[in-house]
Amino acid sequence: MARRSALVFPGQGSQRHGMLDALPRHEAIERLLDAAEALSDLDLRRIASDGTPEQLSDTRAAQPLLYLTDWAWGSAVIETGVQPLAVAGHSLGEFAALAIAGVFSVEAGLELVVERSHLMAARALATPGGMAAVLGMDGATVSDLVAGISGVWVANDNAPGQVVLSGTHEGLDAAHRLLTEAGARKVVPLVVAGPFHTPLMGPAADSFNELVDAAIFVDAALPVLQNTDPTPTIDAVVIKERLKGQITSPVRWTETMLSLREMGIDTLVECGPGAVLKGLARRVVGLDAISVEERGLDAVLEEVV
Repeated sequence: MARRSALVFPGQGSQRHGMLDALPRHEAIERLLDAAEALSDLDLRRIASDGTPEQLSDTRAAQPLLYLTDWAWGSAVIETGVQPLAVAGHSLGEFAALAIAGVFSVEAGLELVVERSHLMAARALATPGGMAAVLGMDGATVSDLVAGISGVWVANDNAPGQVVLSGTHEGLDAAHRLLTEAGARKVVPLVVAGPFHTPLMGPAADSFNELVDAAIFVDAALPVLQNTDPTPTIDAVVIKERLKGQITSPVRWTETMLSLREMGIDTLVECGPGAVLKGLARRVVGLDAISVEERGLDAVLEEVV
């Protein structure tokens, strides 16, 4: 019996060396990589192959690389015959989800992603900060505990027992001490360039939203669940408004997975490098996940269709 599947796309943090090497052959990918290198003014192929860790984690490189990798895997999955009932993406992954759903072309999405990456990188330089994963506490508890700390916010509610904070270095240090004392199993700093998904990114969001306003969005071909409001929609106007809040708002991934389950989805197909979202899905009862890069297209086809 065919699984009721959704395609999900990972975001920044999933980049790694060799991420382009495993991609399925796709007639558009080389052309798109050429365009990404021209738009970003970076040697993305070299960075993905053997760039330094700092180059690979640079927001300006990581975002276009991940967007194209996510999109290529998602396109390949659909071409095998998988017919997803919905799509969703984690942070940057949302752009690949929207392209796969036909809200905008892959080329238009690439232009938005490159501009987004430059705006966020510039804002991160102007407002230093970072992110940290809190393990062993639920989102509501973490949110209540850090509410009185200046300069720190819940940025990602990733799964039961995994919450990500974002903010200034001082705010994160204070949160680390408080949460450890309150019983968090571990607080782990993340290798990211700035305080993403917080109000500190407001100027970057304002500039990006002007680009979104000018962009052409059409109704999605299948339901999309977004980071700022994880209820399914195909409405282009709604999708655009939700996307405009993404840079400064938390990623509501736990709610996204629960919403997918409520839609009757039983299997997530992770389209992108690695298996981060697969690991998060394991914490939600009644929801399975398959990493297409990990298992291969043939295995995904056998398990889902």
